[in-house]
Amino acid sequence: MRIAVTGKSGQVTSALQALEVPGIEVIAIGRPELDLLEPSTVREAIANVKPDVVVSSAAYTAVDKAESDEAAAFAINRDGAAAVAAAAAKLSLPVIHLSTDYVFAGDKPGRYIESDPVGPVSVYGRAKLEGEHAVARANENYVILRTSWVYSTFGHNFVKTMLRLAETRDALSVVSDQRGCPTSAQDIADAIVKIAGRLTQDSSPALRGVFHLAGSGETNWAEFARYIFSIRQEKTGRGVTVTDIATADYPTAAKRPANSILCCDKLTSLYGVSMPDWRVSTRTAVTKLLDESKEAV
Repeated sequence: MRIAVTGKSGQVTSALQALEVPGIEVIAIGRPELDLLEPSTVREAIANVKPDVVVSSAAYTAVDKAESDEAAAFAINRDGAAAVAAAAAKLSLPVIHLSTDYVFAGDKPGRYIESDPVGPVSVYGRAKLEGEHAVARANENYVILRTSWVYSTFGHNFVKTMLRLAETRDALSVVSDQRGCPTSAQDIADAIVKIAGRLTQDSSPALRGVFHLAGSGETNWAEFARYIFSIRQEKTGRGVTVTDIATADYPTAAKRPANSILCCDKLTSLYGVSMPDWRVSTRTAVTKLLDESKEAV
């Protein structure tokens, strides 16, 4: 199976490319041949790689910058996503589109299910939600995967930021009143391959639509940081103290959902995909990053 994934440097793209699964070929396509700000480039770029499935991963992800750059956020996350889905439809291909917990307001007390009312509180969230709608309109053979708190050994993310700060700091203040499900990009990549395989072989409408895909369990940012530092302390003997603070004490341009906990039962029921506990995957990623850092010295 050949998977075309949009974007050349994103965390999920990098994780997909790192997979070593027999019979799976991943081809990343991005600028200049595929530019989401130039929708006319999309169809030819996808057609040229002759994929069996298209993964729509490229996105505008600068959450705070989007508040003052709304036009670009919507151009990429709505119009660009629509162009990818439409191109896949023209080529009679299924599309797997990555979305976000930010489509929700974050005021629900429990886990969010796919049918819960949406209500994004940021430009980024609104742009991603409109992208979901655009994908569904453009290609009926679609799966939208909402995920949250994505980290990996690639690119920029919370895990890598915490480890970087730990090199020069022995104490940090981290927000503790936002809850969510840390999700490994490697686990997302593994799930995408399973989902793609089913999509190419089973035309059941039940397998199409919106699904949640996030690490099992839940935590807050401060506890997430403490767990990262606990692994680092095991490996290096050096600890970092984390002090809980409120979101109000760490103002950002974009408002974040207070609750980003996603229920993934639908995906498990229909696809048999169960995500590992977030601690297991976090330990794997942190250990790898620490080992790589040791080798680089």
